[in-house]
Amino acid sequence: MSANQPEEPYVSPWSLYQRFIYGSQRAPPFSTSLVSLRELARAKLPAPAFWYIAGSAGDSQTEKNNTDAFKEWNIVPRMLVDANARDLRVNLFGTEYSSPVFIGPVGVNGIFHEDGEEAVARAARRLGIPAVMSTAATRSIERFAEQNGDGQRWFQLYWPVTDECTLSLLKRAKASGFTTLVVTLDTTLLGHRPNDLDTAYLPFLNGLGCQVGFSDPVFCERMGIEPCERFEDIWTKEQVKRCSMAWLGEVNSGVFRTWKDLAIIRDNWEGPILLKGIQTVEDALLAQEHGMDGIIVSNHGGRQIDGSISSLEALMSICSDPRISNPPTDTKPTKSPSARFPNRKLAVLFDSGIRNGTDVIKALSLGADAVLLGRPWVYGLALAGDKGVEHVLRTILSETDVSMGLMGARTVKELNEGLLRKSSRLRE
Repeated sequence: MSANQPEEPYVSPWSLYQRFIYGSQRAPPFSTSLVSLRELARAKLPAPAFWYIAGSAGDSQTEKNNTDAFKEWNIVPRMLVDANARDLRVNLFGTEYSSPVFIGPVGVNGIFHEDGEEAVARAARRLGIPAVMSTAATRSIERFAEQNGDGQRWFQLYWPVTDECTLSLLKRAKASGFTTLVVTLDTTLLGHRPNDLDTAYLPFLNGLGCQVGFSDPVFCERMGIEPCERFEDIWTKEQVKRCSMAWLGEVNSGVFRTWKDLAIIRDNWEGPILLKGIQTVEDALLAQEHGMDGIIVSNHGGRQIDGSISSLEALMSICSDPRISNPPTDTKPTKSPSARFPNRKLAVLFDSGIRNGTDVIKALSLGADAVLLGRPWVYGLALAGDKGVEHVLRTILSETDVSMGLMGARTVKELNEGLLRKSSRLRE
């Protein structure tokens, strides 16, 4: 291209998946209706593994609230808008991401597919989508990074009770190329989950979901064992049980932290830090006050407290508060973590309840910088490993891309509450 020629506009690649399916005249590996994947996965997985991911706290009222909340908002399309060149990129913490949909952290992937987190890491790398690795993984931090290669990866921390283990995990994650830290706050105790309780199913007791600990030099030295990648090959059943209980005592300790405890993480992590599990304006403001870079508005997919508000309701409350969206001039950041919302001191991400591309659009329109997808990609993993994860992500991003064009939105920056309308049956 010569210096005088205008630069070609960026065009989102995500809708190409729809064109590819039609053009190839071959059906995709499984349905592009993501809500149908739940039952497909149910037919394939052992019942305890299925209900571990599909189940929720109590009577599943919070999970229902999460999904129902999206039905309260309807998209209002605009016509005759030049939306030919759509752009779904987002910029957070000075880094450009090709997608507003990230692969959210889900633990114990090895119970859904033999390749476990390795499959997720590979799919994320091929797609160029950020993946958030869970502390409750069936693979080590280093193994995930190896499979993810030059992909964009964040690390989700289930906060160990001892500082020594906390610092060791942070050091390993940083050394393995994880750029951003997600600290989950809402799982100090496991929620009341009848599907797991009724079958006494807790995979961690058999070492599944403990691999981050089993490969940690600080934890293993304390236990008098050598760190390993596959404990099944070298440890006795007694060693597995003893180490599993000890690691659970670290990351699911029942010890409740306070805001001042965040200092050790802030002092020992150089990159962005987000707090996951925020549901109130008050806690979002405290995250700002304690030097956090962002929050993830989440109720753990309804898996922790039954009968709580939907995550979307919490998102609307937080993003509409002027202390978050437009703080006083003297407290505004010199450089916002969110390119889309330059006045914000916090990036605001969202999860809990996303099931399709229009859900993505609604969450972004109500103020989220990006969204994290959970259960649907796990169902894809169960059905077809990395190819299944890839299919689910391509499907939801294709629907997001196509629907943005049809509603007259060219970029994520153009999405706002004015493009939505509250359902007439719910309006006061």
